[in-house]
Amino acid sequence: MGRVFVVTLEGKIYSCKYCKTHLAVCEDIVSKSFQSRHGKAYLFNKVANVTVGTTEVRMMMTGLHTVADIFCVSCGSIVGWKYETAHDKSQKYKEGKSVLEREKISGPDGSYYWASHEAHTGGSDADDA
Repeated sequence: MGRVFVVTLEGKIYSCKYCKTHLAVCEDIVSKSFQSRHGKAYLFNKVANVTVGTTEVRMMMTGLHTVADIFCVSCGSIVGWKYETAHDKSQKYKEGKSVLEREKISGPDGSYYWASHEAHTGGSDADDA
């Protein structure tokens, strides 16, 4: 295996919760209203320091999509997925964008998300942009 090249991001950073590798910046958030199997997820225009897995067609809450899981380049943990193709015309805006699952990442303030996060923080995320 070769040497891993990791990009260091600046600003309010979302990182892999397992190894702290930078994954995305707050400014690239498109939506915070996504859901994953594990709870809340955020849609980003771009992410860094990930590898893209094999594409597959999945039926999701918003219809049929061709997606690929994305993995942290440093530790190999799955951190979300990338939209390759949206089969419904109304979902085309997702193509080329990536979703990071809040359970798998830490926020800009170093906080972690868990399924009942709102109950522990009084109803709002501490790292909302």
